[in-house]
Amino acid sequence: VAYIYSLYAFYMNNFSSATGHTMDFFWELATLILIMLLGHWIEMNAVGNAGDALKKMAELLPNSAIKVMDNGQREEVKISDIMTDDIVEVKAGESIPTDGIIVQGQTSIDESLVTGESKKVQKNQNDNVIGGSINGSGTIQVKVTAVGEDGYLSQVMGLVNQAQSDKSSAELLSDKVAGYLFYFAVSVGVISFIVWMLIQNDVDFALERLVTVLVIACPHALGLAIPLVTARSTSIGAHNGLIIKNRESVEIAQHIDYVMMDKTGTLTEGNFSVNHYESFKNDLSNDTILSLFASLESQSNHPLAISIVDFAKSKNVSFTNPQDVNNIPGVGLEGLIDNKTYKITNVSYLDKHKLNYDDDLFTKLAQQGNSISYLIEDQQVIGMIAQGDQIKESSKQMVADLLSRNITPVMLTGDNNEVAHAVAKELGISDVHAQLMPEDKESIIKDYQSDGNKVMMVGDGINDAPSLIRADIGIAIGAGTDVAVDSGDIILVKSNPSDIIHFLTLSNNTMRKMVQNLWWGAGYNIVAVPLAAGILAFIGLILSPAIGAILMSLSTVIVAINAFTLKLK
Repeated sequence: VAYIYSLYAFYMNNFSSATGHTMDFFWELATLILIMLLGHWIEMNAVGNAGDALKKMAELLPNSAIKVMDNGQREEVKISDIMTDDIVEVKAGESIPTDGIIVQGQTSIDESLVTGESKKVQKNQNDNVIGGSINGSGTIQVKVTAVGEDGYLSQVMGLVNQAQSDKSSAELLSDKVAGYLFYFAVSVGVISFIVWMLIQNDVDFALERLVTVLVIACPHALGLAIPLVTARSTSIGAHNGLIIKNRESVEIAQHIDYVMMDKTGTLTEGNFSVNHYESFKNDLSNDTILSLFASLESQSNHPLAISIVDFAKSKNVSFTNPQDVNNIPGVGLEGLIDNKTYKITNVSYLDKHKLNYDDDLFTKLAQQGNSISYLIEDQQVIGMIAQGDQIKESSKQMVADLLSRNITPVMLTGDNNEVAHAVAKELGISDVHAQLMPEDKESIIKDYQSDGNKVMMVGDGINDAPSLIRADIGIAIGAGTDVAVDSGDIILVKSNPSDIIHFLTLSNNTMRKMVQNLWWGAGYNIVAVPLAAGILAFIGLILSPAIGAILMSLSTVIVAINAFTLKLK
């Protein structure tokens, strides 16, 4: 528009001078183009800064690493030359080059720029480390487990970029409004040209009104109002261990009525300790029962199973590798040991199949907060084991924060009623559903939704996958660096319940910025376009194209700066 207008002014100045008709607008036109270019430069810088947190993550990985060769020699190599199973050495203060497992040494790791974990994390041999985190206090050797696109940082950046490329309903709305604004501006510009020609019969003034309207109208501000905010929010989330896979969930979070949570690993630490184990068969000792438990559980990665195996090792109780081990969904395991079939089940299984067990002992241990598993042989209960878990420090505050937001917390757990209600009572959760199978959790969520409620489900991305998919927002907690889990709109890298509140806070702040930008983008055009058309010319208020360019650029810059001020807290 500015270029065509300048050609017209040039023609009038150089070829119409004989008629005395000149347009001395060269300064205004040069200023117009300069201002528009400057505005776009500022805007693009703001757009780039919106994803600044993501850029910082990309810069965390070093360009080279010290590789420990087979002969023990150290050699500096490029990151691109490192392969899985290579051993790299990392000294104190250096960035860890790849994801891996510590095979030698111990240290404290600063993961703040990677997962948002503010405190240094103590790491020992066989612990996992994340590429890009900072080795704090000791020299370690790390066996590489993932390189390139398989690494945690690369996966996070891929997920965030994918999320930023997908459009939410709010973005689609802003795009549609911006499209309408284009036609609105053209229509107003043409109408103003015609009206001023009829009023003054001055083609220069009428054309100036048309150009000013087209210049000052800024559908770009509306088009950027939402994408800039969402780009900023997904980057901030990734920097703080909140991986937003579905941007629609940020908008839905404003309307959540219930937050349903699994107990183990979500509200509790998931680090079980064995408090009691006992044989119910005279010819089997307690340690034999423990050995049978450990044999089957050695084939599982469930926190309860890991606890039993570790406990057996600490007691120097040996165990064997079972055969034909199968998972019993929502119940436990079964498998062959010495050609005998054994099952590990919960109390619900015993009740369902009417198997006898010591009810008084169960009640006593369950009321103490223990999760209780039973060992079955030939439909006879031959032993049991009771394991205790600790409630996470941040769980109680998280529940209180939910209630303060008028959001009802609900516990969904496969554990027994006694344990579930004991934990719920301590946390202040009144709505409890216990002894559930995975499909039961999904059914309960569906029932709540049928009443018009919006439901958020928080659980692990494997056992709770059906529930996470069914919920309006699925949050996978405890995924750690496995950010590729299929289930869940949001992934919490840290197993910290307070991150649920952080996500809700980020959602609130994001939506507030979106509304502010939309109001500014729409309000600016509602006021500026009529002024550019000359609606107040009768009182001497006339905007030149250069002033229109200043206002247009300013509106876009304001939207960009407002998006950049988005914070998590």
